[in-house]
Amino acid sequence: MKATIWHNPGCGTSRNTLAMLQDAGAEVTVIEYLKTPPSAEKLAQLYRDAGITPQQGLRLRGTDAEERGLPQADDATVLAAMAAEPKLIERPLVETDKGARLCRPKEKVLEIL
Repeated sequence: MKATIWHNPGCGTSRNTLAMLQDAGAEVTVIEYLKTPPSAEKLAQLYRDAGITPQQGLRLRGTDAEERGLPQADDATVLAAMAAEPKLIERPLVETDKGARLCRPKEKVLEIL
């Protein structure tokens, strides 16, 4: 099985999710999204495939998202902000042939393995 993880190596949940993918024998493509952010279009597709809204994929902790009103903003505004400032993307996002998940908690990855 192939999997792609949008990963932050400084995040314990992201590291643990990556380990779960590797332990499951997945062929994993790791994208450090802070260095190589996904486009707004890719984020929209990932959230659609995960069955969540862009607002649900917004990282609040350690960001100024709330002060900027992003949790209440429209999808296009949230996605543009995330693409411009990838620290606003909650992590980790994982995509396989079975779908996509925001893996918080890490066990969410099991749904798409």
